[in-house]
Amino acid sequence: MGSIKDLRQYPINWDMTHEDAITLYLEWGNNPHRGYFPPVKSGKDVSYYFVLNTWEEEPKVCLYATNSDGARDLVCLDLPAELKSSVRREYGSLKGVFGLTPEIKKWLQNVLEK
Repeated sequence: MGSIKDLRQYPINWDMTHEDAITLYLEWGNNPHRGYFPPVKSGKDVSYYFVLNTWEEEPKVCLYATNSDGARDLVCLDLPAELKSSVRREYGSLKGVFGLTPEIKKWLQNVLEK
């Protein structure tokens, strides 16, 4: 779903994690446990950030949009083979939504700059 070109339209927060976004937008108090982000001020506030999704057979990197109404994936991309193997080394067969590995973050930033 989606393409690299689709990603360029969003103001991506490279420091946001899924855990921080859930705490900030969907938990009581809307203050992230680490205090890195200002509190949400309105329903129009939204964060765009990447996650590593390993729920399917092949890991994907997904751009999420999270606001006070919930979180949704906007674009999911397949990873290059060498990055898939790094995911397996890092997480084994664990299923879930994780933060980006440094290698995946660097790959995404390079791809988006082109």
